[in-house]
Amino acid sequence: MEPTRDYPLFGGAFSATLPPGAIDVSDLRPVPDNQEVFCHRVTDQSLIVELLELQAHVQGEEAARYHFEDVGGVQEAMVVQVEAVQPLLLENLALRGCCQEAWILSGKQQVAKYVTLYQALLRLPQYQTDFLLTFNQPPPENRSSLGPENLSLPPWSLGDFEQLVTSLTLHDPNIFGPQ
Repeated sequence: MEPTRDYPLFGGAFSATLPPGAIDVSDLRPVPDNQEVFCHRVTDQSLIVELLELQAHVQGEEAARYHFEDVGGVQEAMVVQVEAVQPLLLENLALRGCCQEAWILSGKQQVAKYVTLYQALLRLPQYQTDFLLTFNQPPPENRSSLGPENLSLPPWSLGDFEQLVTSLTLHDPNIFGPQ
């Protein structure tokens, strides 16, 4: 099985541990400058890391809900359903020194079909930034075939997503511009 690996994000300003089988989507198609997008080599799963403007008008759990609903609106989802929102312990984050609050949300959105989404929101008010990490988990029947040739690369788990979130590390604060 392919090991997890630290991967530079946003030109090396950040890094995080990616799960096995992660393909950088920017090698396949254009990706906005504020995003890093990865897809699983075999399944239809994806991971999105986004630098967004701090939404100071919402606080706490409502900030996580705001971003989830905003993603649903952008994707023109017919249904946007939050299932749970929980705080993330800052001491578990590599970004704990600059992250003021962190939340993890699970929910479902129906675009063409239902997709389960897990989002982590890391709020960096000193940089006027909300860091949004999203794990798209299609229903099992919608995943690509896991034939015998692909058994060495299982689908990603919520644990893989948690490792991405907790390993996210800032190397160059200049990415945020002059402070």
